[in-house]
Amino acid sequence: IANTPAYAALAPDLEQYRGACKLNTGTGRKIPFICIDLAGGANISGSNVLVGGAGGQLDFLSTAGYSKLGLPGDRIPMVGQNIDSQLGLAFHSESAFLQGILEKAPGIAGNVNGAVIPARSDNDTGNNPHNPMHGLARYALAQQGIDPNVAFGSLANLIGSRSTISGGNSMSPAMLINPEIPPTKIDRPSDVVGLVNTGDLSSVLGEQKALAVMEAIQRMSREKFSNVHTGLGNNAEVAENVNCQFVKSADIADPANGFSDIDPSQSSVIVNDNGGIFSQAEFDGDSEFRKTASVMKMVIDGYAGAGTITMGGYDYHTGDRATGEVRDLRAGRCMGACLEYAARAGVPLMLYVFSDGSVFSNGMIDESQNGQGKGVWTGDNSSTAASFFLVYD
Repeated sequence: IANTPAYAALAPDLEQYRGACKLNTGTGRKIPFICIDLAGGANISGSNVLVGGAGGQLDFLSTAGYSKLGLPGDRIPMVGQNIDSQLGLAFHSESAFLQGILEKAPGIAGNVNGAVIPARSDNDTGNNPHNPMHGLARYALAQQGIDPNVAFGSLANLIGSRSTISGGNSMSPAMLINPEIPPTKIDRPSDVVGLVNTGDLSSVLGEQKALAVMEAIQRMSREKFSNVHTGLGNNAEVAENVNCQFVKSADIADPANGFSDIDPSQSSVIVNDNGGIFSQAEFDGDSEFRKTASVMKMVIDGYAGAGTITMGGYDYHTGDRATGEVRDLRAGRCMGACLEYAARAGVPLMLYVFSDGSVFSNGMIDESQNGQGKGVWTGDNSSTAASFFLVYD
């Protein structure tokens, strides 16, 4: 080990597996993609993102229609200055989502566009096939077969904040699911660090010697497995997969790959009282911010191809409006954090927001400070549901 030369990449005998094991960061990287899954049935249409008739967002609904979506007569979009289109997509000017987005990403206007998709979805269930990550992975991996330079996550293809097939609350369409690429669970900084943690190996031997040990382990494992026959029809494919896992482990240990700065809690861009996306108090005080930072850093920095951030508590028909507004504001801040990090990294991003079902208002008004004179959320309603996306470029 002591005489092993230090490579800026893997040793030559391992480097030959880089293409087959898809280790390259790639020159043909796809647009990073993050899902925000608001579990419980959040309001998206009307009080946050405007919806209208067949003519689009500004083909206005009736006053009664907007009342059902939580907007009293003096807040409907066709009255006063109640429309904000600075993100390309028309929001209600008092949208808590919009407020949170602009709080965290004040300079992105002009570089963002989007669309809203009004679509019925069932309430309070994980059975809505909202999550598209498996479909994206299928496409990206198919493209890798054509062009090895296409990259889709240097550490993981898919990540998600829940241990589910989709990585979130809502499921993926069954026809798109690939059981070979389940999302890796990431919902806190320690999960991110754990992906590249070599334990005591690096601290005892140092990074370069730790890499040499990992490379030696790969060689021994490859030689050993060459004498093993699994009895399976795809024995060669299994052998290649096992070999690649050891190659990837060695690649992760290589300090030249820059994995040492993967911890979102140590990023001054993300956590900093002087210009960071989150202040130290915000980051320490809210697990949703830590979750968001972990997923967005992995996806936007290219460590993962796509990720899902699931936020709970969005079944907020609690007999008031204030509860929903506070939770929507927090969700908006998480959306804005993703967009702002993409802007600072100089990387495009597609952000897709959805929920299982939605809510409706019976027209009663919440005059509390956080209720802001808006309609009380009275109960679940699957017919008022919608999804939307924003693209930063």
